[in-house]
Parts: sequence; structure tokens; C-alpha cells
Amino acid sequence: MGSRSHLPASKQNVHVDKIWTRDFLLICLANFFIFLGFQMTLPTLPLFVKELGGNDQLIGVIVGIFTFSALLIRPYAGHALDSKGRRIVYMIGLTLFVLSVGSFAFAASIIFLLAMRVLQGVGWGFSTTATGTIATDLIPPKRRGEGMGYFGLSGNLAMALGPTLGLTLVGAISFKQLFLICAGLGLAALLISTLIHYKKVEESPHKTVPLKFDVFEKTAIQPSFLLFFITVTFGGIATFLPLYAVEKGVSGIELYFFFFAIFLMLSRTFSGKIYDHLGHLYVFPPGAICILITMLLLAWLPNTTVMIIAAALYGLGFGALQPALQAWAVDKAPNNRKGMANATFFSSFDLGVGIGAMLFGQIAFLFNYQVIYYTSAGSVVISLLLYAAILWSGYRKQRAV
Repeated sequence: MGSRSHLPASKQNVHVDKIWTRDFLLICLANFFIFLGFQMTLPTLPLFVKELGGNDQLIGVIVGIFTFSALLIRPYAGHALDSKGRRIVYMIGLTLFVLSVGSFAFAASIIFLLAMRVLQGVGWGFSTTATGTIATDLIPPKRRGEGMGYFGLSGNLAMALGPTLGLTLVGAISFKQLFLICAGLGLAALLISTLIHYKKVEESPHKTVPLKFDVFEKTAIQPSFLLFFITVTFGGIATFLPLYAVEKGVSGIELYFFFFAIFLMLSRTFSGKIYDHLGHLYVFPPGAICILITMLLLAWLPNTTVMIIAAALYGLGFGALQPALQAWAVDKAPNNRKGMANATFFSSFDLGVGIGAMLFGQIAFLFNYQVIYYTSAGSVVISLLLYAAILWSGYRKQRAV
């Protein structure tokens, strides 16, 4: 009885600051399965669109419409997380994901595929906003950057396996079988989600959730803007790199996704700790520079070796930036606005990928694939300039005090 109160302070702190709890392990496992199902479709869906008779413009639209539907639903997801609770939002999202990806197996037209991609985007918007918020609930605030880095590893492992596995399977089985396997992985995540103990809304120190509905959390705006210009590059890589590699005669595209994910995982083992102890100044500029070099290497892309080097640099950069920016987005939000802060953050992710995919679809159609990566490099430069402006604004405010 009351034994914990008699523990030494250091022991109490270890207990309070523990990251690897049962529920944290479960949310990481569920996140792995849903991301694996998603990542297996990422490089294979453009090939499926080609099989249905689509061109580069349609590929961009089909990728973009998914991210825009996820973007539009995230504010509702964030509000529901803060008012209705985590469980219901997460399970609705997972259910919609399973149904939509499973329906790809029966798609015989571009129109039907477009409709199901909208549904998939809604499910993805609900589920990923929820899972980020659930992870935030479970991680001690003082270790949030480190914890989000570890949580991100579950998605990174899926990135390491998913694209390679999807591309390998599509050469051995039909698209129908592939999409049913992906839906099954989503179903595994749904089953695991039933085992998690979720934070109840009424447990928040702010017991009254504002009735006013809004679409973003203002404390998360700065890191979300930075993320937008970074994830524009992701749309160009995930959607068009397999087609670009074929055009350039560069083999081993599976190796790109594999090494990207390996270095992404490596980066996340230390970048979160750097953010927690030193702040974003020691994470964002180095990460963004790695991504800038990646875009220039991909624009060049003479052989497989350069492609693998680009994958490693992109993994290091993106792996450092994403958890640090997410922790930055959530840190300053009130307790009853964590869900909306995550919604704002992931909305910028979706917007970047969606605009990137649609913009680059047009660029590929009007020019060529190489121009995609020069344009992406320009987007990274904008993010660095915006970051410098944020630092300068903060410096001026400190001097004015």
C-alpha cells in the first residue's frame, strides 16, 4: 500500500519516464501493420494504374486525391480525438482502410479506383492522426522527441519491407492477391487496436473541450509549414522514382526503398534525443541539407550506386526531421488540443505529398522526370529559408523583451 511513494526519487522518475510500456508496444505493432499494408501499395499502385490504361497525369491524380481526402478529414479527426476519445476514431480509420484497400482487388476502372482512394484517404486520415495522438499520450513529456523517434521506427520498418515486398510480390502474384494481403495487414492492426488501453477524454486536465470547431492548432503552425515543403519531395520520390529509374536504365529500385528505410531507422535512434536535449536547431538544418543533396543526386541519377547513396541521405534527413517536427508541433499545444496539433501536423504532411504528386504528374507530362527532382530541391531551399525566418523572428522577440 502506497509503496511507490516510498521509492527513491530516482526510481520514481524511472517509472514515470518509462517509454516502453505494454500499450506503447501495442500501438507500435499496430502502426507497423497498417504502414506495411500501405507501403506495399505505394510503388505498386502506379503500376496498377498503368495496367488499367492510365498515364502519368492520372497517376498523379490518384496519388494526390488520396492525400487530399486525408487532409480534409484530419481536422474532423483531431476534433473527434479531443472530444470523443481515441478508441472510436482509431477503429473507424482502420476499418475504412481495410475496406478500401481490399476493394482495390476488384477495381476494373480508373473511376472506381479513384473513389476507393478517396475512402482510403479518409481511413488513413483518421487512423494516422489517432495513432500519433495515442503515442503522444503514452510517451512521457520530457522524452517526447525520443519516444516519437522510437514510435516512428515501427513505420520505418514497414518502409524498409513494404515497397520491396510489394514490388517482389507483384512480379509473382496478381494485383488482386497483393491488395487482399495489404487489406489483411490492416485487419491485423484493427485486431491489435482492441487490446490497447486508451486515454479517456475526461482524464485531461482541461475537462471542457471547446465547442468551436476549427481546422488547425496555431501552436503547431511553424513546424507544420516546414514539414509541408519537405514532404513535397516525398511525393516526387514515392510516385515517380520507379518509373524514372526504368527510363534512366537504372536497376535495383527495390534497394532504394530498402536503404532509405534502414537509414531512416538509424536516424531515428538518435535524432529524437538530440531534439530533446539541444532543440530543433541541431536537427532541422542538417536534415534538410541531407534531403537537398538527395534531390540533386536523383536529378543526376547515373547508376544504382548513386541511387543508394541518395536513399541513405534521404533516410537520414527525413528520419531526423519528421519526429523532431512532430514533437515541436505537439509540445506547445494545450493538453486538450494534442489531437488537433497532430491533425495540423499530419495535414501539412498530406498537403505536401498531395501537391507534390499532382504537380510532379504535370511536370512529368509536360517536361520529364528529371525536372521533378530539381523542383523538389527548390522546395527544400524554401524550407531552409523559412526556418531561418522563424529563427530570426524568435531572436527579435527575445531582444524586444
